[in-house]
Amino acid sequence: MTEPQIPPAVTGYLERFGVLDARVVPLTGDASDRRYFRILPPAGESFVLAVHAAPFDYATLPFVNTAGLFRAMPLPVPDIIGHADDLGVLALEDLGDVSLQAHLGSAADKHTALYVQAVTFIDIIQRRGRELASPQYLPYGVAFDVEKLTWELNFFLKHYLEAYRGAAIEPAEREALTGEFSRIVTELAAEPRVLCHRDYHSRNLMWRDDRLRIIDFQDARLGPDTYDLVSLLRDSYVDLPPTLLDELLAYFLTLQGRSDERERFRRRFDQMALQRNLKALGTFGYQTTARRNPVYIQYIPRTLRYVRETMERDPRFSRLRELLGPHLDER
Repeated sequence: MTEPQIPPAVTGYLERFGVLDARVVPLTGDASDRRYFRILPPAGESFVLAVHAAPFDYATLPFVNTAGLFRAMPLPVPDIIGHADDLGVLALEDLGDVSLQAHLGSAADKHTALYVQAVTFIDIIQRRGRELASPQYLPYGVAFDVEKLTWELNFFLKHYLEAYRGAAIEPAEREALTGEFSRIVTELAAEPRVLCHRDYHSRNLMWRDDRLRIIDFQDARLGPDTYDLVSLLRDSYVDLPPTLLDELLAYFLTLQGRSDERERFRRRFDQMALQRNLKALGTFGYQTTARRNPVYIQYIPRTLRYVRETMERDPRFSRLRELLGPHLDER
């Protein structure tokens, strides 16, 4: 077996900062074009290098900007310990390999306290996000608007239905789907906006030193107050029992002093869940067909089940269910 190739940016960073004779271990990346490497020096603590596809300006890097915002709340995010802009390298605190997904295993219902902690973080993001709102922080300049939400659903059509499933969508069917999507995204985009992590699920919450730490927040933006909750509780990577989901939604509303909104909030939660889960299917289809990365295929059946359950729960989605039904089996 050949040794994994270490990119010049990594060796260049280590040489520049005098980290000699370190062991370099490639880490499993996310769905972005960044690559990650754990650095194990002969002495001292390990750290992680995030290698970007191109040089960057540290002062304007979204990850750095949003990390500053989250620390001000305060939220537990990794420390930034160094950078080399010309090499496209950011050095980060090593949070280990145990994500919330890995820590849960197959017993998510046994870890209610962790989900309570994760939901509490969402409340902090929204509440402190309102208090700290400022043009100096990049997330306040971008939002889930009609254009963005529509783009994500079109991404689903292109990369899941057409590319992954091989569906031939007739013009009349496409027009009907566009109409249903337009209704959903118009309602979502019109909701009052709060600060959102944007990708708040079990793979972006790390279990370290008996507590959760938040990663992958560089795409934070404004959006519906249901968005991060959907990401966490309708997570493509973890099954949560329905009773636990209900309890966590009720807990969130209690934190926010909105316990009287449970029924109305659940309807909004379901609409957001439908949009986000369809978008996730688009991402999984894209990774499989365009990026030739089959890792995400295993998460398609659970996400399809979420979509079917959401459409079956509410007659608002009956027409969309008719249109998508033939494409939502778990073949």
